[in-house]
Amino acid sequence: MGWALVAAAEPHHRKGWIKRFDPRFWTVDFARPMMASVTSAAPGALRVEAVFYRKQDLAGLIWETADRWDHPLLAYETRRDFRHTQLLFRWRSGGVKPLDALHGPTLTIEGRDAGGNPRAWYVRLWNYAEGSAEDAVVTLDFDALDGGFLLPGEADPVWAGDVDRMFVSLVPPTYDGGEGDLDAPVEGWAEMSDIVCTGSGSVLAIGDAVLPETALGMTNGYDDCYHLTPARVVRQIVQLGYRGDVVHYVGMSHYMRLAPSAAGLLADASAGALNGPCAAWHRDLAAACAAAGLGLIWSLSYELFDAYCPEDWKQRDADGAPALTGWEPPSTLLSPANAAAMAWLQAVARAFVAIGRDAGLACRFQVGEPWWWIADGGRICAYDAAASAALGGAGVAIADVRGPLDAAQRAMLDALGALLADSTAALVAAAREEAGAAGLVSHLLVYLPTVLDPAAAEVRRANVPLGWAAPAFDVLQLEDYDWVTGGRSGETAGARAAMALRLGYPIAEQHYFSGFVLLPEQRGRWAAIAEAADAARRAGVARTFIWALPQVARDGFTAFDGEDRVQAFDAVDFPIAIGREAVALTEFSTQIVSSPSGHEQRASEWAEARMRYDAGPGIRSEADVRALTAFFRARRGAARAFRFRDPFDSSSAADNGLPTAEDQWLGTGDGVRRQFALVKRYGEGDAEAVRPIRLPVAGSVRVSVGGIETAAFLVTGEGEVLLDAAPAEGAVVRAGFRFDVPVRFADDRLEVSRATFLAGELASVPLVEVRAPW
Repeated sequence: MGWALVAAAEPHHRKGWIKRFDPRFWTVDFARPMMASVTSAAPGALRVEAVFYRKQDLAGLIWETADRWDHPLLAYETRRDFRHTQLLFRWRSGGVKPLDALHGPTLTIEGRDAGGNPRAWYVRLWNYAEGSAEDAVVTLDFDALDGGFLLPGEADPVWAGDVDRMFVSLVPPTYDGGEGDLDAPVEGWAEMSDIVCTGSGSVLAIGDAVLPETALGMTNGYDDCYHLTPARVVRQIVQLGYRGDVVHYVGMSHYMRLAPSAAGLLADASAGALNGPCAAWHRDLAAACAAAGLGLIWSLSYELFDAYCPEDWKQRDADGAPALTGWEPPSTLLSPANAAAMAWLQAVARAFVAIGRDAGLACRFQVGEPWWWIADGGRICAYDAAASAALGGAGVAIADVRGPLDAAQRAMLDALGALLADSTAALVAAAREEAGAAGLVSHLLVYLPTVLDPAAAEVRRANVPLGWAAPAFDVLQLEDYDWVTGGRSGETAGARAAMALRLGYPIAEQHYFSGFVLLPEQRGRWAAIAEAADAARRAGVARTFIWALPQVARDGFTAFDGEDRVQAFDAVDFPIAIGREAVALTEFSTQIVSSPSGHEQRASEWAEARMRYDAGPGIRSEADVRALTAFFRARRGAARAFRFRDPFDSSSAADNGLPTAEDQWLGTGDGVRRQFALVKRYGEGDAEAVRPIRLPVAGSVRVSVGGIETAAFLVTGEGEVLLDAAPAEGAVVRAGFRFDVPVRFADDRLEVSRATFLAGELASVPLVEVRAPW
């Protein structure tokens, strides 16, 4: 798999054209607890759905000058000048302040005036409308637009030459600028249809790249894209080359219907599990996926925004403190033992499965990361009232799950595992019942770094219960992003095998999730994520997914298949023992530009040297010729790479002698990291070059930790050392080894001279190093 991070669109990237104010590219936003969504199911039209809980709630329907949400290959251009542009549309609304009211729909324009000073203008749409207050045609000419409530007396002329964004405000009918809760939730909507944008400033260039299909799958999360139209989301998935099923995490903070209570607004399913804007958005998403030939795997977790969660639904530690995640504001975890919480979760599952079924999609449902939360200090959150009642006499004190546990504590973890397995089984059963005759494919997503934490080995009794064993689910899905981005990806293979052993799902019935990158300044982590995705595919998992679309778009991550075929590699040795008679050549690629004065500008294009060899001088017999010819045919000429032993540089030792455990510095321990890449260093100081070693010779690797040689390690398929235990902080890790170089034949022809055949000599057998295909 090839990949790249595209920082910005380049002139050669494919472009198309759209009209400004294209319905697909509006967004919506608001402050909690209200909810709103925008969809664009009809041509030239968009619809906003909203639910208001407080008098001061306000939703903004937004057009942004700069495209912050699309992948750089697909984003529209930034043009802040809206002059010479006219916008016409039909406005219809209900359940919100009408056009003619005080605080009615207002177009706020944010930017700068002609002098470059920051400004905002407030354009009352009613001043430019013809029709009724809830059904009118609005015409806006950005060359002749005035802010102000009453015109012409309060006119505030708009200068539209430098605009950052504009938005239309939507508020509940009782909005008066005051605060307080509404007596009951109010649902409202607004539509813009027959949208027409004209004038010389009405057209925008837009990225229109269409990448080849990739075998990777895409994931998404509603909490990160609730403000976009589903059409915009699906467009990115399809044009970036992702096909098949899309895993859609429904989130933990935007989908639920809320109801007033003495404790505030809490999740409630008495009038339907999903709020209206969420249901409308997901119906549009399902329809868009069906039209694009994509499937949906609905992902539902036990995580819920803490402020919306009834207190008795929450998992709690032994001191009664609720399970809280590290997000701010925090989310909490639902107790698998709480009947009301589980009934609510089952209602949510039914609602999403029904949306997919009604759109004609195959019914696929994932239980996402169900677990008993482990808080700081190893405190397991399994002491809420419902869990304690369900455990009965099996409930005992566990101060720290990371310490040694006695038989009673292990029995409690087993009992907790049974409760968790029962709750997930009931959740899947509810989803399957809703799917009906269409049937359901069930998935289970497990987060390996937590459930298989080597510091808390017994936790798997509770969080990987044997009740999950095949065939409880159709597909086991695994993710491990903390290991990958923390340089510990070598732990995944062992964890994957351990899960297969415990639950009985073979590799071919597993999926793998690679990612994610939380912050834009961490975009360098995509290298490890792409490598982990490739490793999973090589291991034989049924499907590998990238997590997730919002981060892919933000960082410009672009994946494409094909490089793995170009870089095809056979783990076989060159068949001839050529000794020191081979010719070796070390090369770089440097661009040199000389000025008339003789000064030079030099640009080094390769970070690492590449080796070339000629193995011809080592061919000495007719048997060698036959062996080489057979090997050449099996490699299909230059198509497939193989292992080659450099006669001059194949050892970690400086003199190419026998390796020792102290030869090369790999890194320094931090008490957590167990995985260290093999490298060989050349030179010293600022001139030092570090060569990654991908093909160590089996059985040749020797490792020392803190100056003491150890055998407690293994070598991964990627040529990295995975220690059994993490070195202590400050402990130096070193290694020695023999290694091979991945090479291919330089040509697709192999010539044998008849005149020298009996001597078994070949004039030339050129080989060239390839970059390791992993």
